[in-house]
Amino acid sequence: MTENGLSTLLEAIPIPSVLIGRGERILGANDQARALLGQMIVGRHFITALRQPPVLDAIENTLRDGTRRTTRYLGSDGAQDTTFVVTVSKVDSVVGTGALVCFEDITHLEQAGQMRRDFVANVSHELRTPLTALMGFIETLQGPAKGDPRATERFLGVMLSEAQRMERLVRDLLSLSRVEADERVRPTDRVDLGKCLASVCHSLRPVAEAGDVRLALDLPEAPVMVPGDHDQLTQVATNLVENAIKYGGRGKTAHIGLARDDNAIDLRGPAAIVTVRDEGPGIDAVHIPRLTERFYRIDSHRSREMGGTGLGLAIVKHIVNRHRGRLRIDSEPGQGATFRVILPTYPQP
Repeated sequence: MTENGLSTLLEAIPIPSVLIGRGERILGANDQARALLGQMIVGRHFITALRQPPVLDAIENTLRDGTRRTTRYLGSDGAQDTTFVVTVSKVDSVVGTGALVCFEDITHLEQAGQMRRDFVANVSHELRTPLTALMGFIETLQGPAKGDPRATERFLGVMLSEAQRMERLVRDLLSLSRVEADERVRPTDRVDLGKCLASVCHSLRPVAEAGDVRLALDLPEAPVMVPGDHDQLTQVATNLVENAIKYGGRGKTAHIGLARDDNAIDLRGPAAIVTVRDEGPGIDAVHIPRLTERFYRIDSHRSREMGGTGLGLAIVKHIVNRHRGRLRIDSEPGQGATFRVILPTYPQP
């Protein structure tokens, strides 16, 4: 094979690839390899371009005995760490025997694995605390507090609270699992968002009154219909309004609004915009990009005290994604927080 043929072959390989030949120098590299390792790597000794010992050992051993080897190459694209599976294979070309080094990007697989590990760790942590409390109170009731009616009543109340906390967590986990399973299937039922919001506010009014929070609902006169899943959109509204009640503060107002935009920039078409705004302490900008992550809390202790599981906004995000919508969060410390759900709607008749 000619050198031109080698160059054409390398460019045809869809992953970063480098050819090492006579003198252990790099004879060719495709565009992806130059983007990964440097634009001026051709002609250099491979040790100066590939500095990681596992990769260097694999290349040297393959050049010596011709056996194919695999290893890993760790890098960074400036925004995140990257992981590549490196395959080193013996090749014979016009310039003699060499090695073809290919880099397969498995960063997304590593991230998925890390997410699963983090998820298991978070669930275990969330369940361990109430379980430990329950076990401790049961042992106390069986021992020192046995036969003490006042202690029994107090401990049973705490045990009920911890059991309810675990029940909420399991319920939210099941809800999140169902939402993720259906996320690629776009719902098609006609849902009246105004009636949905009115129903949610009506059901949450006792909760708001208990928290000394006023609910201010602003709906347009004309119905706003969207293609969607009524139960899931009700859950979105419930989660957002509950958060406004919990974190808005006593004596404050939670503002819930609905509007229609015939040319929404976010969707490039007609949209229904649900807005939930509280008058709470606000959210620092550093936290906003992570609010929809599972189990992410700004104040873990306060969130748990108020019955939060850390999954509410993650559920909202996945439901909005299923409806091909957008979730926007705006807040400044001391200025409250505004959550906007932008959903595609039907064109005006």
